Order: sequence, then C-alpha cells, then structure tokens
Amino acid sequence: MSPLSLRSRLTRGLTAGTVLASLAGGLAACGGDSDAATTTDSAAGTVTVGALSNGAAQQTTLKVSEVKSISAELPKSVAKNGTLEIGVGFLPAGSPPLGYVGSDQKTLTGSEADISRLVAAVLGLKPELKNSTWENLFIGLDSGKVDVAFSNVTDTEERKAKYEFASYREDNLGFAVKSTNSWNFDGNYENLAGKTVAVGAGTNQERILLEWKKKLAAEGKKALTVKYFQDNNSTYLALASGKIDAYLAPNPSVAYQVSSTKGSAKAVRNAGTYSGAGSSLQGLIAATAKKNSGLAKPLADAINYLIKNGQYAKWLAAWNLSNEAVAKSEVNPPGLPLTDS
Repeated sequence: MSPLSLRSRLTRGLTAGTVLASLAGGLAACGGDSDAATTTDSAAGTVTVGALSNGAAQQTTLKVSEVKSISAELPKSVAKNGTLEIGVGFLPAGSPPLGYVGSDQKTLTGSEADISRLVAAVLGLKPELKNSTWENLFIGLDSGKVDVAFSNVTDTEERKAKYEFASYREDNLGFAVKSTNSWNFDGNYENLAGKTVAVGAGTNQERILLEWKKKLAAEGKKALTVKYFQDNNSTYLALASGKIDAYLAPNPSVAYQVSSTKGSAKAVRNAGTYSGAGSSLQGLIAATAKKNSGLAKPLADAINYLIKNGQYAKWLAAWNLSNEAVAKSEVNPPGLPLTDS
C-alpha cells in the first residue's frame, strides 16, 4: 500500500501500566441507551481527567473556564439550554481507553468522555453524557437527543451527508493478534487472504475490511472471512481460542489490550496499523454534530483553545495518547473518501 501523504504514520503504543484485563466487560451496564454519571470536579473552573480509570490513566486536574468569545458562537437553542448533551457509543461492554464505566461502577470515564467535558467547559455548558450502543449513537444525533458525539467517530465523506465535524485526534486502526502469532499486516490488504478477522458492526473499520474482502475476491485470492461478536470481551475470547486470526479495531483499544494482557495466557500484540481514512489520507477522529446544526465551528474553536493553552496536551498525556495529537482542530476536513479503502 502507498504511504500516507498528508501526515506520517506513527507507531502507536500505550503504557497504561497494570490494568485489569477484564476491565472492559466487568464494569459497564448492558442495554441500548443510558444516562451516564459525569465527573464532579472539586472546584469551579476545573475538569478532572483520568478519574476513576482503574489505572488506565494518570488522574490530572486541569484549569479551564468558559471563553465568552467562543460560547457566543453557539446556536441559541444550545446556549439557552445551558447543557451540552453528549453522545458516546460504548455500550454494552465499554472500550478502554476510549470509554467505559469507572472504578466506582457508575461513572463514565475514558479519553472521549474527558475531552467532551473539557470542550463543554470552554463553551460554558454543563456536560451531560448519554451512553448508548454504536448504532443508537447516530440515532441520538438524528433525533436531537444528543447535540454532539465524542465517541471515536471517524470523519468520512459519506457521513458528511448527514453530519458536520470538528477534528481532535488522529485516527488509526490496529490489528490485534495472539502474541504467539507471527502474522503481520505490513500495510498490505493481500496479507489478509485466507484469514478470519473480527470487526465491529457499523464501524468505519468494518467498511474498510469489507472493501478489502471484495478486492481479494475480485483478484481470485483466498477468501477473507469477516466475523462479528457482541463486545470486546467476546472478541478477545475468540482470538484467544483461535476462532479468529485477528481483530481490526481502533488502535488505542488494541494498544490498551496489548498493555493489559502482557504476560498472561491471553496476551496479544499489535500486528500493524492502518489509517482510518485509507491508504492516501491520515484519518481523523472528530466531534460529530447534525449537519447545519451550527455546532462544528464553536466545537473546533473550543478544541483549538485547549490546544493553544496546553490542556489538550495534558489530556492526551493523561491517557497515554500523546502520539495521536493533531496540530489544530478543523471543521469538516477531508475524510475517508466514498470509494477508498
């Protein structure tokens, strides 16, 4: 595959320390939709990131207050409400380090929840997090139940038909394999011929994987078999038992699993990464709002304020994601093309 043309591909790695391997499945509630508890900060004008993370992050309290020039950009309906309704799609079992129920068994923690709280603080709004399944996340946006999604959503040209974006993190995918498996992706979809790979339904990585499946079939190569499981726990159990060869997932989630299973019988490794936007474009993760909602610009301006003033870098560092930083937030930047893999 050709190298990325816009930004160099970085080798991802998390150093989350000693984190329980069962964290993702043991703490989250089941169901299609839930109002998640939010972090209560100890003082006005502060946001605590990495709280209740069970060792996955370094808890850090950041000073951040409303910026009037940015909050003035908000749509009147949102400003009047005084609350930013934030959608996250991490039911049923959570996806560390992105989003999962914390060590108090009720509060939603994770890198995505924390950046949404920081942005809400800049906008002078109270953050209200609503946790759902991935599919219901977009239903919530469409229906107006939530104003914005902070849920590892990839900016794609297809999604721009219905949504608008404010980017805040690089998007890379990773292949999790058993630590004893010598197979590597090497940036070449042809190496997937004859393999059985799991992926999350309705995700951007599913789209990319299915495109590769079609290409291999058209080229007469051995078939790529795609499998689906209910949650991360089920997927990694299938990987450990040999039912699948690999799991294509957001790279932060794979890196977390590598760290948390190291030295155990279920140890995995990362067999290669791939840009979430395909072979020629660095993918971007973005805050996602309904198209023409008027939210993308104030969201981007809030993120850029956090970047300029250092809170953004401290948020990433707390979650060991500094190597996914972007230089600036962009409104509707180029995303995964309609016909790219």
